[in-house]
Amino acid sequence: MQLQPFRPRLLDSWRQAGWADLGAGLTVGVVALPLAMAFAMASGLPPESGLVTAIVAGFLISLLGGSNVQIGGPAGAFIVVVYGIIERHGVAGLLLSTLMAGGLLFLMGWLKLGALVRYVPVSIVIGFTNGIAVLIALSQMRDLFGLRIEGKLPADFFAQTAVLVRHAETFNPHALALGLLCVVGLWLWPRLAKVQRIPLPDELARTRAQRALNGVSRLPGPVVALVSLSLLAALLQWPVETIGSRFGQIPAHLPSPQWPSLSWEAAKLLVTPTLTIALLGAIESLLCARVADNLAPQLPRHDPNQELMAQGVANLVSPLLGGMPATGTIARTVTNIRAGARTPVAGMVHAITVFGVMLVAAPLALHVPLAVLAGILLFVAWNMGEWHEFARLRHFTVQYRTILLGTFAMTVVFDLTVAVELGLVLACVFFIWRMSQLFQVRSVDTPLPEGVQAFSLYGSLFFGSVGKVEGLADRVLPGTRALVLDLQRLVQLDTSGLEALRQLHQRLSARSVALLLAEVNEQPLSLMRRAGFAAELGDEQFLPKISALSPD
Repeated sequence: MQLQPFRPRLLDSWRQAGWADLGAGLTVGVVALPLAMAFAMASGLPPESGLVTAIVAGFLISLLGGSNVQIGGPAGAFIVVVYGIIERHGVAGLLLSTLMAGGLLFLMGWLKLGALVRYVPVSIVIGFTNGIAVLIALSQMRDLFGLRIEGKLPADFFAQTAVLVRHAETFNPHALALGLLCVVGLWLWPRLAKVQRIPLPDELARTRAQRALNGVSRLPGPVVALVSLSLLAALLQWPVETIGSRFGQIPAHLPSPQWPSLSWEAAKLLVTPTLTIALLGAIESLLCARVADNLAPQLPRHDPNQELMAQGVANLVSPLLGGMPATGTIARTVTNIRAGARTPVAGMVHAITVFGVMLVAAPLALHVPLAVLAGILLFVAWNMGEWHEFARLRHFTVQYRTILLGTFAMTVVFDLTVAVELGLVLACVFFIWRMSQLFQVRSVDTPLPEGVQAFSLYGSLFFGSVGKVEGLADRVLPGTRALVLDLQRLVQLDTSGLEALRQLHQRLSARSVALLLAEVNEQPLSLMRRAGFAAELGDEQFLPKISALSPD
């Protein structure tokens, strides 16, 4: 098998970079700053872990990736996964599993396995995405309501809910007010630009106000919410928990690289977390890249294998600096495209922008209320979920509904790995059942010589449908000298199906009935020859057309 050559998209597109990429990178960098801190804190990590990931992983994904406009960094989808890994294996376990996942992602791209991610059924993707959104929202209830809870919340859904209920009496109305103002403000902010008429008596004043409103509405909503609500809380001196009160000082520099402790015993315990990070990272990044392709059809389509290799390198380097897992991020990628990005240079500028703001504004971030970040994450969770799919379920099959709801429930109650495993098992079972139902055995109405009986096989004869062939011997009429199987519409045959044909041949031979095969397609015929069944039957038993047996 030919391996994927390592060729970043930047090598082919850097000459097209311009001022639009610079402006887009600055815009996305400002948007990414509060999200990076919020994702890290919701995952049980200090805010600087999210910043490091946005800077280092974001830069490497754009530098080495296979997409012109994809933005990489910490993602909301990893919050639940990272939180669970830290609770079970600690931060050291998270860094090691992220490192191993990076190596796995690189191998997936190098071996050209990027296309396999597209075979994950959409019902599974929707199920675990909505489940993760629910868990993100649940994890923010503590900060949204300002509950005074010592230590970390448990990762388990029911245990976490129980802890929140037990501490409900510590509810802080000031925190709830900030959180709700944040959610409502984020919902209203993009709609400001759609205001058609401002109720002012003077035409000139209306025009100026409209222009001002349009200009202000272009500012990133999360940044506006972060700054304005932090100032509001400070001016009113509301007693709410802040980043500084929970995490202390945020360093205004990148940490020194530190190699995590490696041991075979620790690696064996982290197989499941590693697979979870790698699988989720691959699915999220390639789904994001496909969204980017649809939004920017004038640009070259992404290379999924190169993208996976870039994601692998980013997740190999990020944990060495204390970062969390990284992947492609849909919201920031969409912002990047709408801001005019055309080359990976925009993504690199985005990472440099986050680093620059971190150097300058790290002390100011200490005063940001956690309730505001909770409001931002609630808004992210709402936009992340495809809730309309629940309303549309009645229009789909029972199989689709079972897979989607099963994956959703398992994600919420257990974890993402179990959910995806269950979803894939259900998808395979239902696919096998569906394919077995499509396979048919029909009697042939064509006039045939006396003593000859014929059936046509339709579809795929595989292990799930062999039962319909096993009963053919019982349908042979007395006095039959030959049974003809018309295989013109048999598109696929596996070894179980071949064994069913061999047993049918043996049963017919015991009754002195010949088995003839007509119009055998290339794939079934190839398997019959390789397995020796064609030689067992003999060349004279293969017919070019069933009409060759016509009584005329």
